[in-house]
Amino acid sequence: MIVEAMRRSMIGIAYGGIITFIALTILKFTDTDASISQIWLYMLCSFIIGIYFGLSSFIFSDNDWSLLQQTVTHFIISIVFYFAVALSVGWIPFTIPAIIETSLIFIFIYTIFWTGYYLYYKKVEASMNANLPKKE
Repeated sequence: MIVEAMRRSMIGIAYGGIITFIALTILKFTDTDASISQIWLYMLCSFIIGIYFGLSSFIFSDNDWSLLQQTVTHFIISIVFYFAVALSVGWIPFTIPAIIETSLIFIFIYTIFWTGYYLYYKKVEASMNANLPKKE
């Protein structure tokens, strides 16, 4: 369990690093000035969010919840966690329009990832079932 948590955390950090690289690339090509302290803080927060999403995938692991319960629980905890981090470091201005817009973007991205993982695991399930011996 600890090894799996570490593995998922490392994957989360990798995703956070990719997102940070994309953000830094945008800053570079738009000639935006940012201090080292600000970049460091944003990168740290990206890593923290990445670790969260890596570890929060345990919600979908072996438990007695339905897929709907798992998804709703994961979504609610995820959006609250994201907003706690994003608002506290200033990624999102503390205004109603910004919060609504960010919520819609979050829901859109969450839906894309959720659908992708759902289709992937359905394909894995079908492949595993196809390899089971048939009862006669």
